[in-house]
Amino acid sequence: MQTWKRKKAAPTKTAKPWRAPVLSVFFLLLTLVMAVADFPSFWNKGVTSVSAATGQNISWLKVPDIAFRLGLDLQGGAHLVYEADMSQIPSEERDVALKGVRDVVERRVNAFGVSEPVVQTTITGNIYRIIVELAGIQDITTAINEIGETPILEFKEENTEVDRAATVDEQTILDQKNAEAKSKADEILARAKKGEDFSVLMKELNGQELGAITVGHPAYGVLAQAAANAKVAKGSVLPTVVETSSGWHIVRFLEQVQTKRMELSHILICFEGKTGCQNPVPAIDANTTITNLKKDLTPENFAEVAKQKSTDQGTASSGGYLGWIEPGTTVPVFELAALALPVNGISEAVETEFGFHIIYKKAEEPVTAYRLSDIFVPRVNLNEIARPDESWKNTTLSGKNLKRAGVEFDPNSGAPYVSLRFDDEGGKLFADLTQRNVGKAVAIFLDGQPISVPVVNEAIYGGEAIITGKFTVQEAKLLAQRLNAGALPVPIHLVSQQTVGPILGKISLERSIQAAVFGFMLVCLYMILFYRLPGVMAVCALILYTFLNLVAYKLFGVTMTLSGIAGFVLSLGMAVDANVLIFERLKDELHSGHDLRFATEEGFKRAWSAIRDGNLTTLISAAVLYGFSSSFIKGFALTLTIGVLLSMFTAIVVTRVFMETIQRIPFLRSHIFYGVEKK
Repeated sequence: MQTWKRKKAAPTKTAKPWRAPVLSVFFLLLTLVMAVADFPSFWNKGVTSVSAATGQNISWLKVPDIAFRLGLDLQGGAHLVYEADMSQIPSEERDVALKGVRDVVERRVNAFGVSEPVVQTTITGNIYRIIVELAGIQDITTAINEIGETPILEFKEENTEVDRAATVDEQTILDQKNAEAKSKADEILARAKKGEDFSVLMKELNGQELGAITVGHPAYGVLAQAAANAKVAKGSVLPTVVETSSGWHIVRFLEQVQTKRMELSHILICFEGKTGCQNPVPAIDANTTITNLKKDLTPENFAEVAKQKSTDQGTASSGGYLGWIEPGTTVPVFELAALALPVNGISEAVETEFGFHIIYKKAEEPVTAYRLSDIFVPRVNLNEIARPDESWKNTTLSGKNLKRAGVEFDPNSGAPYVSLRFDDEGGKLFADLTQRNVGKAVAIFLDGQPISVPVVNEAIYGGEAIITGKFTVQEAKLLAQRLNAGALPVPIHLVSQQTVGPILGKISLERSIQAAVFGFMLVCLYMILFYRLPGVMAVCALILYTFLNLVAYKLFGVTMTLSGIAGFVLSLGMAVDANVLIFERLKDELHSGHDLRFATEEGFKRAWSAIRDGNLTTLISAAVLYGFSSSFIKGFALTLTIGVLLSMFTAIVVTRVFMETIQRIPFLRSHIFYGVEKK
């Protein structure tokens, strides 16, 4: 016979009896720890008091006080909106140009010393804007002016010269050191006069043979004049030290010779591998050019051809004219070829370290020269004992000469590097700059700050250069972006300004805190009045939730704004909203006659789907707000998101642990504590 029987409920798996009490204690301790982390000043004062009372050093117990980041609407500041003028920038390059402008603006606002400035870009159609938030800024007018300036790109070289007069102390040091140098020169002269071999002294003291020097020599003419005046025998040392502006010379007279000073012009054709060649060509092409030029050259057309063909930029405009050349002032091969020419003669091609030359001798005259040996003791100058006021000095090369910078890759290693291309004027300036700084650094400055300090390996001609280094692709892109920001400056114009004074921000902060505290107290009161003991447990979980929230704001650097505080207050209500659903299900189960433990388990289980769906829709809304709104609304969205995620933990996990713990106390199992009259 078939009969109906009620199915007995399967015995529920009971958790380990110690788990809930232990977790409850843990959550209570966590609440205290989070409270100390949020407001460490009270704890630190206590540590200081105990340390003073006991005489023990327990400062290691102090907690670092990390301040909350306040937005400009709470501490005052400025919200600025700039529009970038992209009219001169090709459409395909505008996105990159806007990133460059943003980088420039970020570098400028960071120099203001403002805590956590915000710089964002927006693109709407053909409108390119930069949004700047400066919380706590004092001089807003200056900030607006400096942010709106066009970027300045500069190329600078090392400054080794002290461009000022010596101080009293420095002059004392200079006088002392130069007195020592003069004394050293006198000692060397005394040794030479006593008969020491001058050649040995030269090797010991880095002396040099000067060759045949005339009194008109630009560097050593004063030594030749001293030799002429001394009238000593060949091989003799001049009786006194010769003093010049650069130092002291101990001079040996070798012989007097007759030579010539010449009035010369030349045509230079430089080629690859030669010193100072700005537009190098293959050597064979240079040889062909110089040979063809020589065929038709005459004294009459020499100057005109030099103007048109010579690659010596310093003399081409004057027809290659070098002026009167003293013996020993040019490289030997050039001087020997010129000496061999008759007046009005034109040489064959002469190769020197600078390229191929054709020399024209316009005139010559006899001159007396003196072959000398020299031991030099240099004068100590201010540059050797003092540092320049500025480490870098300006050059004539600037961002206006830079056509473009870009990222390229080494075909062999695949490593990224930054390429630079200058205009014609910039190519010449860059060649001069690198030529005089081989082995030294040439720095690139943007808005007065160095963005790259590469070392010059060799003189660079042709107007193109590369900057290599251990770049990542992103680093190379950033450097090229900054170079282009200075080379192709994008003007920006202020289109909107919102300013909040510090007093108004302080008032807003105080009122926001009052509103948050008042809202928290109302929520707690509501939960306790309506749900009694479960409400008390929910309030305990809510306190932990509040402290966890504030710690999260500190750890993740959340900027607190008025809208952010609004999001936090809203999340307080949502945190207990889950508890409301759970407790209502708990009441329903108790009204149905189930025991407290079963009712609690069913309450949490049956409320989960509604809690999950409600919080999920809130998170979706917060994500949309964060992704598509201004920074003011983003603060609300971010704090709301953090609050929702933490509320799910405290409402479902923490509250349940507290509920299971109190149910282990017999007299707290009475239904009256749960707002239900037992049937």
